[in-house]
Amino acid sequence: MSKLQLPSDDSVLLLVTHSNLSTFAADIRISQQTTVEALKDKLWRKTGTAASSMRLELRDDTGAKVADLDDDAAPLAAYAPYNGYRIHVVDLDPSSVTSGGWLEDTSLVDKYKMSDEAYDKLDIRKAYGGIMLQSQAVATDPRTVLQVGDRCEVEPGAKRGTVKFVGRAEALGRGFWVGVQYDEPLGKHDGMVKGIRFFECPQGHGAIVRPEKVKVGDFPERDPFEEEEI
Repeated sequence: MSKLQLPSDDSVLLLVTHSNLSTFAADIRISQQTTVEALKDKLWRKTGTAASSMRLELRDDTGAKVADLDDDAAPLAAYAPYNGYRIHVVDLDPSSVTSGGWLEDTSLVDKYKMSDEAYDKLDIRKAYGGIMLQSQAVATDPRTVLQVGDRCEVEPGAKRGTVKFVGRAEALGRGFWVGVQYDEPLGKHDGMVKGIRFFECPQGHGAIVRPEKVKVGDFPERDPFEEEEI
């Protein structure tokens, strides 16, 4: 009697970077059966670079170029990517909105330094975890919305995990921070940063981010057999 054959998970977890956007980085999980053309279309939506003006490079986890993804009809599998490899988007359009780095240039912006007291008394409506606080007396402490143990999703990349820490971390900068244990090894540490233990998690699963990057809600661990995600 033949055995039931379950489909294997052929997806890979890749980092996306951009030639004109030095601070842009996103993690994507994508099926290796996706064609280069379809991948370009998806990356156009994330980066703003038109597919027709895009050259894709596959780089390994050291940054060395492995291949140019130059065959639009070929599946990603043809280039043998591994988890942790990088898709580098090269924008070939000199008039692209991403060219010149002006989208990231803050050198002309006047810097205003606010005291901790003023920061805590801001009388504005803030959104934490994608929820607009409705109270007239605005809560400036994200602990009113984000709780340790909450399931969450972190941008960029819609990385899923569990909230492990919410509070101030003077060693990292003024204001509040959120510690997250990712479901997958998408982080940078095990919950210890700059010699300070904020929480505990497996190595490479930990991250500490600003509250506005975190959404809490019904975010179960992703099924490894589900369709590609990006």
